Formats: sequence, C-alpha cells, structure tokens
Amino acid sequence: MKFNELGLSEGLLAELTAIGYEKPTPIQEQTIKLALDGKDVLGQAQTGTGKTAAFGLPTIEKIDNNGGLQALVIAPTRELAVQNQEELFRFGKYKGLKVRTVYGGSSIEKQIKALKSGVHIVVGTPGRLVDLIKRKALKLDTIETLILDEADEMLNMGFLEDIEFIIGSTPSTRQTLLFSATMPNDIKKIGVKFMHDPQQIKVAAKEMTADNIDQYYIKAKEFEKFDILTRLLDVERPELAIVFGRTKRRVDELIRGLKLRGYRAEGMHGDLDQNKRLAVLRDFKAGHIDVLVATDVAARGLDVSGVTHVYNYDITQDQESYVHRIGRTGRAGNKGRSTTFVSYNEMGYLRAIENMTKKPMKGIKPPTKDEAYKASLGVAMDEVMRDLDIASNADAQTKLHKFDKQAEKLLEQFDAMELVDLLLQSRVKDPDNQEEVKISAERPLPFNGEDGRGKKPRAGHRNRDKKDRKWRDRDDDNRGGYRGNRDKDGKGDRKPWNRDRDKDRGGYKGKREDRKFDNKNSNKKPRKSTGTEKSAGFVMRNRGDK
Repeated sequence: MKFNELGLSEGLLAELTAIGYEKPTPIQEQTIKLALDGKDVLGQAQTGTGKTAAFGLPTIEKIDNNGGLQALVIAPTRELAVQNQEELFRFGKYKGLKVRTVYGGSSIEKQIKALKSGVHIVVGTPGRLVDLIKRKALKLDTIETLILDEADEMLNMGFLEDIEFIIGSTPSTRQTLLFSATMPNDIKKIGVKFMHDPQQIKVAAKEMTADNIDQYYIKAKEFEKFDILTRLLDVERPELAIVFGRTKRRVDELIRGLKLRGYRAEGMHGDLDQNKRLAVLRDFKAGHIDVLVATDVAARGLDVSGVTHVYNYDITQDQESYVHRIGRTGRAGNKGRSTTFVSYNEMGYLRAIENMTKKPMKGIKPPTKDEAYKASLGVAMDEVMRDLDIASNADAQTKLHKFDKQAEKLLEQFDAMELVDLLLQSRVKDPDNQEEVKISAERPLPFNGEDGRGKKPRAGHRNRDKKDRKWRDRDDDNRGGYRGNRDKDGKGDRKPWNRDRDKDRGGYKGKREDRKFDNKNSNKKPRKSTGTEKSAGFVMRNRGDK
C-alpha cells in the first residue's frame, strides 16, 4: 500500500514526497484511515515504528489553518515532545501550521508568549501542561484531536493524575488517539474511561522486538561489567551506541570511565538542564559522540537513526522498559544488536523479558583481553590507512608535507620501523596498560524467580503446590536429620509420655533450697514436634532434650 491510497490530500502527499516518505509502515497503514474517519484509536507500537506520522498525518489533514488551537499531543519527556513538534511542523509546512512545544526546564513566560502569538497544535509534557491550564494560559475547549504518545511511560513516571486532569479539560466530543509500547491494565482503563469505542491496533510481539535486532546477554558480576563493556566496544566497533544505566550516579560514573579509556562519550539524565540535553542529542546525531550513556527516563522518545548497538549495563526490572531500550536500534530495516549484562540472581528478570517478547536472548562469553587488543590494533591500522588515503589527495598534499623537516630529523635518529611501532602504540588501547576505573556498585534488584515477578527467596518450610512436591513422593522415609531407630508404629525409640510418672509438673514446689533434683527420676515430658518439623521431615531438638 502507498500513501496515496490512504485518503490523504494532494498537498500532504506532495509534502511527504518532498520529505522522502514512500511507503507507510504497518502502524501508519492501520491508523491513518481510522483516524481520518474520526475513530478513536488505541494503538500498541514501540518508538521507531512511525507513530508520529500515524497520528500526525490525519490530525494535520483535518486542521483548519484559519482556526486556533485544535490538537494536543501529550508526551512523557522533553526530548520526545521536541521531536514530535519537529515532525509535525514538517508535515504541516504546506498549510503553514504553527506547532508549539511546552515542557518543564524552560521559561514558562516565553512559552505563554508563544501560545498567545497563535498556535494550531500544542505538544507538551504533562507537568507543564497542567501548570499552563491552571494559569489559564492554555485553554483546551477547542481541542478536536487529543494524542497520548508513549502512554505507558507517562504512567510509569507517575503522571496518571495529570493525564486525567488534562483529558478532563478537553471537550468530550474530541477524538482520542492513544499509543503505547505495552498495554498494561491502567492504559486499558484510560481507554474505557475517556475514549469512545476505540479501535485497537496491535503490533505483534515478534514485531515489538524486531527480527532485525540480535539480542544477547552476558552473565557478569558487578565488578566485571565495565571492563567487559569497553572490550565489547573495541571488538564490536559500533558506529553509534547507547549504554543504559539504572541511576544518575551510574550514568555519570560510566561517562567519566569511558572518557578515561579514550571513548567519545556523553550522557543524559534528569539532572541535566534542557540546553545541555539538546546539545548532547545534537552531537550524538551528528556523530561527534560515539557512546551515549542514559537512564531509561532520559532516553524516552530518542529518535536517532543509525544506532547500531544498545548495551544494557543494568538489566531492567520491568519488561516494558527493555522493549523501549532496544527499540533505539534496528530501525528503518537496518540491523541492530543489543547486549544485556545480567548477574546470576537476575536471570529471572531476563526470562520474564523473553516470555514477554517471545524471542529468546542468546548467552555469549565476554571478549578476552587478547581479543580486545587485536580489535583495537585493527582499528588503529584502519585509522592510519584512512588518514594516509585522505592525505594523498591533491588538496591535502600541503598538509601532508607540513612536517617534512621534523620527519627527516626523526628518521636520521631512529629506525622507520620503530617510529611506526611508536605511532601504533599511541593509537592502540592496551588492556594491560589502561586507566583503572572503579564504578560504584548499585543496589541489586530483588531476588527474582523464574517467573520474573521479583519475589524474595523463601526460607524454611516451603508449602508448595502438589505439582512441586516431587520430593515428597519418594519412598525414602528418612528425608533428613537423625530420627532414631524407627519402628512400625512410627514412634522411634522414644518412650511414650506417662502422666502418672510425674504428676507434680507445675505449681508451687516450696523454697528452692528444699527442692530435690534428680535427673534420673525427673522424667520430663517429651517435646512435641512442631508442624514445621513434621512437614520438613526432621525433628529439631534442644540441647537439653532427652
């Protein structure tokens, strides 16, 4: 199917052709027709599948460029809001539409001024939208189309009340388009509460983690992770890579460590101001940064083409975040690769991810020091050859011979082989002679069973279901602990208690000095086994028990 078969106007089709859009993606193909017909849509699709065009094209098609505010897009992060605004502006350029962004971290006065100057579409984050509505600087009574992008992330970030407040500020006659990478119950509740007979569009699970993304995992202890990461970067040589850390401290320490090891790395997390975040994003897109280190929240909505590798330095506690993470690579039909570091007690989380994505990860061994060294040497050779090829061009001849005198002087004193060897040494990352980097250990995820629900290990008595009681079905009666010589009645060699042997078992016995103690004749009552001891198959005795 082509865009001209979806009912779009000639003006919008011409704009799409100019941009380079040729064929709609599955989510676009299914959404655009429904949205043009005025239907509410509940779509499940991850970032990078073309969601912005899926909701943006029909929205722009219906907007009257002579009117005021007619559409609102809610996004979880500033980065996603900015990227949505840029795409919507491109799509609506032929109509002269005004698309404004509002988000925290920037001057609210400037944003209010921009809104007053005229706007057709507003794209914003929940918190700033609520502030503007309460200040009466943003009125939503003319909204015809409401879009919620990455709704699951907004709920994970605690924006449910804000979202409900914003939706409640729009007309009940509006059209609502909701998109989410996953579909938890809270999202479905929003659909029931605020949408009118929504049409559900679902991307198959195998498409959510695309077949063109190769997924691997490496079992590693906390102190091993950083060296493994740098060796992977040397061996795999990613063009653009994103490393995900669980905390802001983790991100900062990884950036510092990677820079010490000679990598061009920068990071993104919630403590960075907006200008810094946008600058980092621009440098990453332009290829001035090789490795971007980010937290889950900071990387939400990143739409960067050309990301070849994703490294999960810390595994995610929930499966949905994993889907968002690896969705940064393998876009537009390109191959991608993700590698997740996992400790031994975190394997349950990994299995839960596999169950959700319906795609198993392949366990691999980390590169050795020797493999990393050889890879680094190969990179150095390639760089030298590339520089020589560039310098051999006519335009670069002057630059190439700029240091001829110094080169002749060096060749008089040293052998050419020694000089080349020294040159390569300066470019090769020797794993035995590199900066020592210490990364603080983060609190491990709670122990997780194979079901991936984060349950702690149970100690002592395990009252499991019958299907798990295989050990109970054994014929071996003595399943642990010494229980004496057991006879047919199951009482062992302990004598039964006889009440008549010691009737005076309680109450006042007179002064202590008048009491007579005779261990041989005391005949204490045998200690009864507790329910735990019976079910566990052994008897616990105190030191003084007979």
